[in-house]
Amino acid sequence: MKTFSAKAEEIERKWHVIDAADKVLGDVAVAAANLLRGKTKAIFTPHVDCGDYVIVVNADKVRLTGNKESQKLYSTYSGYVGGMKKESVSKLRGRRPELIVERAVRGMIPHNRLGRQIYRKLKVYGGAEHPHEAQQATPYEL
Repeated sequence: MKTFSAKAEEIERKWHVIDAADKVLGDVAVAAANLLRGKTKAIFTPHVDCGDYVIVVNADKVRLTGNKESQKLYSTYSGYVGGMKKESVSKLRGRRPELIVERAVRGMIPHNRLGRQIYRKLKVYGGAEHPHEAQQATPYEL
């Protein structure tokens, strides 16, 4: 028996919509990462991008458990002396709520060239509307 390996040109991609309103951030991120990676498909191959496109709507209404809203900190470093910036989830939600979901999903996909290619198929929007109506995305339930 030979091992099956999916080829990039043979993969059929679908579009999925995940409504993150009142859902836990981790659950939304895991579902999105699995769809992006293609782990839900029978033809999953680890070194090939065989995943689907994922649209996450209502990212501003995603829920965090415990005291993470005030205690969890996102940090960025510019590389310069004194260039460390820290921001809580509540401040980030007010400034750019999509970034919360994007960073959670980013940590769940590979950190290499394949991961960067997979990450480009993620579309996150703060509100309920998205500009991808032509793709006829199917709703994905958690």
